[in-house]
Amino acid sequence: MKIIDFDYHLPPELIAQQPLRRRDSSRMMIVNRQTKVISHHHFRELPSFLNPGDVLVLNVSRVLPVRTWGTVEERKVEFLVVKLFTSNEAEVLCRPARVVKVGRKVIFSPSLEAEVISAGLRGCRRLRFNRPDVLREIKRIGFAPLPPYIKRLPEDWQQRPFDLRRYQTVYAQEEGSIAAPTAGLHFTPRIIKKIEQQGITLVKVILHVGLATFQPLEGEEVESQRLGEEEFMISKEAAEEINRAKKDGRSVVAVGTTTVRALESAYNGQKIVPGKATTSLFIYPGYQFQVVDRLLTNFHLPRSTLLMLVSALAGRELILKAYQEAVKKQYRFFSYGDCMLIL
Repeated sequence: MKIIDFDYHLPPELIAQQPLRRRDSSRMMIVNRQTKVISHHHFRELPSFLNPGDVLVLNVSRVLPVRTWGTVEERKVEFLVVKLFTSNEAEVLCRPARVVKVGRKVIFSPSLEAEVISAGLRGCRRLRFNRPDVLREIKRIGFAPLPPYIKRLPEDWQQRPFDLRRYQTVYAQEEGSIAAPTAGLHFTPRIIKKIEQQGITLVKVILHVGLATFQPLEGEEVESQRLGEEEFMISKEAAEEINRAKKDGRSVVAVGTTTVRALESAYNGQKIVPGKATTSLFIYPGYQFQVVDRLLTNFHLPRSTLLMLVSALAGRELILKAYQEAVKKQYRFFSYGDCMLIL
């Protein structure tokens, strides 16, 4: 398969720059794999498309405010803290990267500085900081790690509290993600309560979203791509609940592609195995799903691994048809945009 086979035209004005005032007022496209019918609804209608006995699986990873700005040689540079190696060394992504050279100093705040100790590909750098509690200070001065297609002014302190609140699911628990599991951004406490009252079981898993989720693809062939690793954890209780559902023939509904990758990675051929592990699972058409029956997801970038994942579940032609329909009807795309439920 060619990467270009997963391309589509998206007018830039359809990329959502702000979330809607109410989380659950977003639109929701329904894509039925059996009938090939595409229909249009709103997210608040989600409970009516779920059945009593279904298991709805949420990724409860919490997003860290790890996007910040530093000064290098009197030049403002945007940094995304990707990974802590030690208490005072971290891997970062930086833009523009050309000024962030090995040996140079980065000033983040009056109390936080760093030295560039190595350079990697695609804007990656390793920094050594001047204090051991780096994450604590980054969380104090950092911003929501919004993707580049959401435009914000550097260090916009007025917008900061809003994005820190809205670029986070209402059920987020354990810190560890550098991007939001965005399919969950539509949920509200009211919707969650309604789902539970309907006899649907909510199950929580954790996959800390890292660079692998948004890894750029190189070359032309889909099959030649390799993803980086991301950490996930599934509790004993969660595994038992999902395994019971599969045994009973009840549907497992994943909220988001990160949840899909956690569940499919934890399956050993017979059941979900609880515990903490890492995954580099790359799902594209031809993959046979073992756990996930249905998927709630946002609309994804052209030529992305996430678009390939949803195409593996629903079929490339049906997904691209759905995306064309979404563009025609002016759905809002990507992280702060609308969603799709694949049945």
